[in-house]
Amino acid sequence: MDERSLVGYHVHREVLDEGEVDMLAGKSNATVSLSKRMKEAVRCSGPRLKSCMLSSVPVFSWLPHYSLRDNAIGDLISGISVGIMHLPQGMAYALLAAVPPVFGLFSSFYPILVYFIFGTSKHISVGTYAVMSVMIGGVTERLAPNSNFMIWDNATNMSIVDVLSRDAERVKVAAAVTFLSGLIQVLLGLVQFGFVVTYLSEPLVRGYTTGAAIHVIVSQLKYTFGISPDRHSGPFALIFTVVEVCFLLPKTNIGTLVVSLVTIVGLIVVKELNTYLGKKLPVPIPVELLGIIIATLISWQVNLQGVYGVEVVGEIPSGLQPPVLPEASLFGQVIGDAFALSVVGYGIAISLGRIFALKYGYKVDSNQELIALGLSNSIGGFFQCFAISCSMSRSMVQESTGGKTQVWPVHFQPW
Repeated sequence: MDERSLVGYHVHREVLDEGEVDMLAGKSNATVSLSKRMKEAVRCSGPRLKSCMLSSVPVFSWLPHYSLRDNAIGDLISGISVGIMHLPQGMAYALLAAVPPVFGLFSSFYPILVYFIFGTSKHISVGTYAVMSVMIGGVTERLAPNSNFMIWDNATNMSIVDVLSRDAERVKVAAAVTFLSGLIQVLLGLVQFGFVVTYLSEPLVRGYTTGAAIHVIVSQLKYTFGISPDRHSGPFALIFTVVEVCFLLPKTNIGTLVVSLVTIVGLIVVKELNTYLGKKLPVPIPVELLGIIIATLISWQVNLQGVYGVEVVGEIPSGLQPPVLPEASLFGQVIGDAFALSVVGYGIAISLGRIFALKYGYKVDSNQELIALGLSNSIGGFFQCFAISCSMSRSMVQESTGGKTQVWPVHFQPW
């Protein structure tokens, strides 16, 4: 429109105060009584009950519409791939949590079934996670240190650790803090605490993950060199641990160091090969599983433990654990750790879940995710599992191998 056409054009608007605006908009001053609002809130109808059921148990909303033609092949391949990764990661992360390796396999089974029913993310792989395992390990080693289980060995005339009693106590501690953290997550979900995800920026999550990775590396040094440094706690504990490891380097077990170096080099080489041949391989080479199989065969044939003093996992019992009530007497000692675990586990899972949801165009319910993780941990606590969250590496494999739902990744777990 040209400026000449605006000559003589004038708009007049009256100045209105707040009362006049309310009258003009038809604002009503009528208030609804509290009793009426309560009746409306608790009123139940068929559609409302159905909506509540579908939102509380999401599997009912998407599983009946599952497309075998579109999703089955990709989910099958991703399920096999992720299930293979759960085996070595479950046992390795159990060592980080300072419990026997078999409990890492339990933690890769029971909680995942629960998340399948109550979770809303289609792509994240829940289960054992290094950050959570390190946090659990700090609790178990603090409440059940080696010094509490020293016994006298008449054969060697020296004190040794009663490993069986120590591990049994540490499993109880891990189950108790896991159960309590799950209850906290469920309660936070019921009070709609999911809004906190708004304040979890990507730099915050990345920074926390990087710091946790450093703790994981330091915690693995004693296994790499075959030494036994004391556990440190409080400020600068990480630095004190590194310093003590340096002092104990002359006592390194050469056999353990050689096995560690060969394993690290093999993992790096095959992972680089997976990256290079990613488009040509239908599934990544399961280097972790191959490493376990090869190391087991070599240890059995060469007798690494007897000849070179290399520690081995030992016997892994078969079958599933019956449910056991968590030790309620430990709740008071682990309440702070349980709250930290609940917040950290949720923050990691929802951050990665939102990334995949944004990429593939679906919605992840932040409050329902809290409830799903909480139920996974609280029910897992009855089966002596330790706290779980979302693994970034497994989630990336699940996505990259064509996984579109949680159907097959649940069925191909360690058991």
